[in-house]
Amino acid sequence: MKKDITIPKVENVFLAAVQEWSDDFMEKVWYVYLINDSDFDLDSVMVVSKAFGTLDGEMKKTSLLRHAFMQVPSVSAVKIEMVEKSVLELNNEFMVTYFIGNTLYDKKFTFRKNTINERATEEVPILFVNGVIVR
Repeated sequence: MKKDITIPKVENVFLAAVQEWSDDFMEKVWYVYLINDSDFDLDSVMVVSKAFGTLDGEMKKTSLLRHAFMQVPSVSAVKIEMVEKSVLELNNEFMVTYFIGNTLYDKKFTFRKNTINERATEEVPILFVNGVIVR
């Protein structure tokens, strides 16, 4: 029965954390983007995020945040959410689910603790700015 289930592989869809100036906070903050570098539109996109880990010997976790997008066009990016400074020391996990045609895709992307930093940046496709990419 299990062998009859095919799980499609997510390709050319990934997340990037990009640092941008925020007038609200009067400093640079990290924003996470969903990058669709494929030739297909992503339909009914759902992103569920949370942060978790150990700080000062105590287990910490944030509440779940849910984001929905009707469509993410091919070769485009959409801003998901801001990552607050205090959760950069935790693992930040994003579960992304979407359709291409009638096929459901889903993948868990995790920014490991302390990996979202300026030293780990590289050029992000589509956005053409430096950021931390997780595939």
